[in-house]
Amino acid sequence: MISREAADQLLSVAEGSYLIRESQRQPGTYTLALRFGSQTRNFRLYYDGKHFVGEKRFESIHDLVTDGLITLYIETKAAEYIAKMTINPIYEHIGYTTLNREPAYKKHMPVLKETHDERDSSGQDGVSEKRVHTFRGPHWCEYCANFMWGLIAQGVKCADCGLNVHKQCSKMVPNDCKPDLKHVKKVYSCDLTTLVKAHTTKRPMVVDMCIREIEARGLNSEGLYRVSGFSDLIEDVKMAFDRDGEKADISVNMYEDINIITGALKLYFRDLPIPLITYDAYPKFIESAKIMDPDEQLETLHEALKLLPPAHCETLRYLMAHLKRVTLHEKENLMNAENLGIVFGPTLMRSPELDAMAALNDIRYQRLVVELLIKNEDILF
Repeated sequence: MISREAADQLLSVAEGSYLIRESQRQPGTYTLALRFGSQTRNFRLYYDGKHFVGEKRFESIHDLVTDGLITLYIETKAAEYIAKMTINPIYEHIGYTTLNREPAYKKHMPVLKETHDERDSSGQDGVSEKRVHTFRGPHWCEYCANFMWGLIAQGVKCADCGLNVHKQCSKMVPNDCKPDLKHVKKVYSCDLTTLVKAHTTKRPMVVDMCIREIEARGLNSEGLYRVSGFSDLIEDVKMAFDRDGEKADISVNMYEDINIITGALKLYFRDLPIPLITYDAYPKFIESAKIMDPDEQLETLHEALKLLPPAHCETLRYLMAHLKRVTLHEKENLMNAENLGIVFGPTLMRSPELDAMAALNDIRYQRLVVELLIKNEDILF
């Protein structure tokens, strides 16, 4: 418990130094004192399982300070530039929407949601859901083309089409962001229903093409789907699909290692803004895995499948039929339904729960769901 003046004196030795002090006026409350720009700034510090001074939550004070210093630096050095960022947007050129179209849901358009716990989880068409997102690695805003700075929660991501934008730019993007189908330019990170409508196919072409390639030359490969391919080459396949669509070359001449193709297929499912087994259907699938009676379990699984949007259900059916064929070569590839469940459980399902422990506990049930789908593919579909 020290005064502001004492904190200022302690921190004056170095830019970026910080300390936490208990308030003299309000004991039991805490202040983060941070040295930036040759002055000490004071912020009321809160904790609800994570540390925060504003809307972003952090696992550690160190991460909070790191992100804070980045933000303070950007806002101080580039305030004038930031104010002009939305003046010349690139948004209308990237093919996510037709800006001049009258929004179908304009009368009922909700306020843009930016909290972590509110999400459009169905995978159905409708008003878009943009939620705060932490991007791994450098990302640029797809509205203004400027860098998205910060350590976490650098911007918002549309749950429907995968659009990534600054929080301030998200206010400029129409809420009816259903992509103009003839202009969909991404394959990865694009909503599954949107992609199949855009290409008038039953399933995403990346799923069909990868599975065809795997079944043509990889069914006997030991550790199929379990063994990882070289990540840089998997990224190459992703870029090829995003760039060339169904003309992407994933043949043995380009990628001799079949694990690169299996890796690209798994990455496609991981990158979906709404998982293949949607957030809405997730609880029913998990419920089925907890049932002990086999007949009741299959009945519940069948009910869960009915909750999936048509494109999701058809893609899941096609994938499970393929994985069933993989298990028929178990003697050579050593991959049975249980092993494939371990690989594909977390790939096809993501818990709508934000509680880390609850999500962790679900992993065993996710594995079991996929295992059951593979083993009973002929009955369920």
